[in-house]
Amino acid sequence: MRALIVHRLTYRYEAPVFLGEHRLCLRPRGQGFQTLLEHQLSVLPEPEQRRELVAASGDEIQRLRFLGSTDELVFEARSLVETRPAPLLESCFNGLEPPLPYPQGQLNSDLQGALEGWLPNGQHEPAAIELTQEALMGSNQQTLAFLKQLIELIQERVKYTQRHLGPAWPAGRTLRERIGSCRDLAMLMVACCRVVGLPARFVSGYQLQQPPPKEYDLHAWAEVYLPGAGWRGFDPSAGMEVNERYVVLATSSKPELTAAVSGSFSGPPGTNSELTWQIQITEEASATETSSRNLVQAA
Repeated sequence: MRALIVHRLTYRYEAPVFLGEHRLCLRPRGQGFQTLLEHQLSVLPEPEQRRELVAASGDEIQRLRFLGSTDELVFEARSLVETRPAPLLESCFNGLEPPLPYPQGQLNSDLQGALEGWLPNGQHEPAAIELTQEALMGSNQQTLAFLKQLIELIQERVKYTQRHLGPAWPAGRTLRERIGSCRDLAMLMVACCRVVGLPARFVSGYQLQQPPPKEYDLHAWAEVYLPGAGWRGFDPSAGMEVNERYVVLATSSKPELTAAVSGSFSGPPGTNSELTWQIQITEEASATETSSRNLVQAA
């Protein structure tokens, strides 16, 4: 699948302000089952300095520095992305699906950050442990059955709702409130997977829906590291494994590091800012689809 994604964010300030350093996660992933064919980023006012870097997660991000004052800041990212289906998970294990809990000693130590609990000492929340144990008992300790059961339990216990502002909630709060946004459900799944020794991380990106909605918004889901299959996406909000209709922007063991734009400004006391955004997604025929159509026409 191929899609042109135009993501525009506009910050307006009540009075001219000085902009601090900004960190951007607006460049879609260009590896694995996703290929970034084209990417352009325009910024107004023009930054004094742009620095590209590879984050700890492997994602490409940008840091910007500005000079002077402004009452408006605009970002527009235009990205042409092509995705393809991942191999069936069952085929990745060759009949040796790892049982749970997965022994941490057999994992690469690079994954340690994706195993820690939410609490300050790295321990797991009691509410996440309880839900995990329930999913584990209903899956005969088999990995794929556990993930399926966990998603079903999350959908049963938590009602999905949109929530545009604020960080992702801890698992305990999401279960207590029985309501949550896509990022809340994603972090709940991340927390539960870590309880059984499966590394998991938070993902920010786009879900290409059919039929298209009136307005697109950023979406969030979880990626779980499955030995033998690598990082694979699961969307507890939609109740399914991620497919080629998902486009990854950024991943991290800490959801705040996947924000599309983060930064600061300074100005007169009490100066307020307003954020508006627009995401336009246009699906295009991929090279494979075009080739197939040409063959049919030639016949």
